[in-house]
This record gives sequence, C-alpha cells and structure tokens, in this order.
Amino acid sequence: MKKLLMATLALLMLTGCSSQPSTPAPVEKPQPKPAEFLTGRTAFQKLYIAARGWARDAQPYRIESMITDDSKGKDGKSAVWRASFGSPLQRGVKAYTWSGEASSDRGINPGTEDTYSPTNTSTQIFDVAFLKVDSDKALEVAQKHGGDKLLAKDPNTPILYVLDWSQATNELIWHVIYGVSRDDYKLKVAVNASSGDFIRVEK
Repeated sequence: MKKLLMATLALLMLTGCSSQPSTPAPVEKPQPKPAEFLTGRTAFQKLYIAARGWARDAQPYRIESMITDDSKGKDGKSAVWRASFGSPLQRGVKAYTWSGEASSDRGINPGTEDTYSPTNTSTQIFDVAFLKVDSDKALEVAQKHGGDKLLAKDPNTPILYVLDWSQATNELIWHVIYGVSRDDYKLKVAVNASSGDFIRVEK
C-alpha cells in the first residue's frame, strides 16, 4: 500500500514538472474615452470652480466654444470651451479651457495670467447670476431667426458660441455664430442670456 502511494506521488510530481507553464493572459490596452460634448453653462461651471482657486473674486468676462474635428457646435454643445476671468484683487486676467476631446489635453487647463484693467471694455466682467440661458437654448432661438434655413442649405456649417457683457445695452448676450469665427461667418444671432429673448441678427 505504501509503495502504491509513493508511486502515485512520484507520477503526479512527474506530470507537474513536464506540463507547460500557463501563458499569462494578454493585457488589454485601455481604450481612449470618446469625446465628450457639453453646453456652455455646464462647461462654465467646471471652469468657474478652477478660476476661483486662482482668485477668490474671479468673475467671467467671456465664454466661447472652439471648433474641432470632433465638434462643430451642433445641439448647442462643444468638445472645447474657454472661459476668461478677471480679478480686481489680483489685478489680473486668466483663461481656463475645458476639453472633452479624446486627447492628452482632456480636462481643465489654465492659461497664462495677464494684467487686468477695469476700464478695458473687452474685459468687462459680469455677475454669473445673469447667466440663466444655456447655449442649447440660445441655438433654438437662433434657429428661428435664419439658422434653420442656413443649415438646410449647408448642414456642415460650424456653429460657434460666444458669451459676453454688452456695456451699450447693459445685458449679457449669447452670440450664436454660424461660421468659423466672429469675423468669418454666414449668420450671427444675438440672444439675451438672462431671458432667452431674441435681440437681433448682428452685422
């Protein structure tokens, strides 16, 4: 009986030694996340938190979308938004960019700081409480004032969104721009960012 047990153990050990070592399972490379698209107000909330980390009194003076290969501004959303802030206490201005692109720049990236002047009309800060209407709602208004006809003719027209304060009329305005820039466009519609009312087709 003892001999039989020893023989069985020897056979098992021999089998274990002669078997091929198991090959490790191949490691799967993590797939890049697909591009993320946000409305202007949603992206701004993320950027505002970052700006308040730079200066506790930081207030925005411009929010704008960027055209990319992934994002043409459809549905009032973009894969890249930039918000520019001014700080009277810091006497500085600084821009922050949110990117939902499938790239290394994904997330929030700060820009360089520059000098702030309260008398500069191009950096007129505004209270965030005025921002009640999001970019997708601004697009809906713009569509009713020429945007729908333009896109029917050329569906590939990119759409930009720029938000800033108008000193002339004392209101916060979404500029919905059908084109590649503020200077190169087919149609530009101004929408009140507090009420959602149509203001005018801009020249």
